[in-house]
Amino acid sequence: MNLQNIGSCIHLCSKAKAFRQGISLHALVIKLGLQSDIIVSNHVLNMYAKCDDISSAHQVFDEMAEKNVVSWSAMISGYDQANRPSMALSLFSQMQLQPNEFIYASVINSCTSLSAIIQGKQVHGHSLKSGYLSISFVSNSLIGMYMKESLCEDSLSIFRSMVVPNSVTYNTMIAGFAENMQLDKGLEYFKLMNKHGFFPDRFTFAGVFEICTGMENLLGGVQLHCFAVKIGLYATPFVGNVILTMYSKCSSLDEAVKVFESIEGKDVITWNTFISSCSKSGDHYMALKFFVEMQKGSYSLQHDDFTLTTVLAACAGLASIHYGSQVHGHLIRTRVDLDVGVSNALINMYAKCGLMKLAKSVFDLMTHHNVVSWNTLIAGFGNHGDGRKSVKLFEQMKVTGITPDSVSFIGLLAGCNHAGLVDEGQAYFDSMEPQYGITPKVEHVCCIIDLLGRAGRLEEAEGYLNAFPHDDDLVILGSLLSACQLHGSVSVGQRVGRRILELEPGSSSPYVLLSNLYASDGKWEDVAEARRMLKGSSVKKVAGHSLIEIKGALEKFTVGDFTHPQSKVIGEVLRNLSWAARELSS
Repeated sequence: MNLQNIGSCIHLCSKAKAFRQGISLHALVIKLGLQSDIIVSNHVLNMYAKCDDISSAHQVFDEMAEKNVVSWSAMISGYDQANRPSMALSLFSQMQLQPNEFIYASVINSCTSLSAIIQGKQVHGHSLKSGYLSISFVSNSLIGMYMKESLCEDSLSIFRSMVVPNSVTYNTMIAGFAENMQLDKGLEYFKLMNKHGFFPDRFTFAGVFEICTGMENLLGGVQLHCFAVKIGLYATPFVGNVILTMYSKCSSLDEAVKVFESIEGKDVITWNTFISSCSKSGDHYMALKFFVEMQKGSYSLQHDDFTLTTVLAACAGLASIHYGSQVHGHLIRTRVDLDVGVSNALINMYAKCGLMKLAKSVFDLMTHHNVVSWNTLIAGFGNHGDGRKSVKLFEQMKVTGITPDSVSFIGLLAGCNHAGLVDEGQAYFDSMEPQYGITPKVEHVCCIIDLLGRAGRLEEAEGYLNAFPHDDDLVILGSLLSACQLHGSVSVGQRVGRRILELEPGSSSPYVLLSNLYASDGKWEDVAEARRMLKGSSVKKVAGHSLIEIKGALEKFTVGDFTHPQSKVIGEVLRNLSWAARELSS
């Protein structure tokens, strides 16, 4: 074999990532003493880099007596593609030759990976002086780098300076605007791309569907879906997955089901996206059904940690220990170590099912805890009335060196609320901003007002309401009005009730609560007026309902609804229980 044939064969191994054949050819090169030829050595170096053996590539590079710009390019791009950007930058800094466009693009990508914007700007200047900025993939790399650092104006400047932007340029601009939440700008460049005759590809659709998802623009998403169907890209997992996400975010589960069924060659991401869509839409049973479907039949895909986390969230949404314990048992059988995210999902599932001993057991078995682990357990104990344990866990978390976040205080304050720890809860709330730098959000204000309201400290609660910019939040106002009704505070209740009616005249709750409040104070004329206002408003009170799980099935019971197929049997059992209770009390 001559030099040209050997070089061509090694190049083919690089393209096909045929590592074993490539090693054999490298051995032949050494046997024939051809390693001194710079072209052959560059092919060998490139073969190792493309086959993900970057150490061997660097060894070949170091052994080369002579290196040209192709040698440096293969080595630098190899490190960039091997996700070792710091080594790519280090090599670039040692290079004495004039870089080519491939080196510039690789180094800019490495700066992007490292968020090394200062070095990236230096490379930008270097490429500008060398005259390589006019080459599209160098400019595209720079646009991507600036977009990642949220320097959209710099990206726009490069785009405007380009003589001939290509489809990759537009895709990078669209994706960058989507990531920086400049959604209207992203759509503008999608339209510009079409106007200039560039045909959208799968990367274009991924960016534009992300924009529609962020805007919750169902109409725009449907139009794009039709476009994807028209050009035949809708059935690929890459595009289908983002369409699924869009319909899920826009609360259109029926359409998500159709998209899921139309995707050919569903991958794990497809299943995860769909199962997550079902769970987030509240259809937890469907999420569990498709989790089972994923692992059997012609699919038989191996789930990952995201799948398990989503399925456990569905079990938590159903408060179903029946399914949750099965998933946990499967994990025990198949996993030696659990990811922290999966363990956190297990804690949450057991907490939602009211099994705090099991939740604590999972927590204790974890080798590593993050702030989510602590927050989930704190909230779990708090929601089940054991506020003192929530307080104790909160203090333990601080001792371990984990800094509480905004969610930590929601669970802590809820625990104090349910356990009646008024002074403790108030002290924790007051410490949030000065001690931890956390500005109270609406959830925290709601907790403190509910805490003080339940304790009858209504003037203090109203003071907190007026001190924070949440005085128009209906949940907070409703909580305070309920407390006024409970403790008979007509003065505060009137102010709060009128404020609620101004904000939401179509709600029935304020009328009912005000009526009860006036009745507790003997103001019967005001009671009658509140009732007349409710009747005249044409507002209907939504009937309450309860859910219970029986043998893995969820049963719903609504006030005044007797359509349940076993309503007669249930009524008979309730009458017998009522009779037995009266017998015991007499």
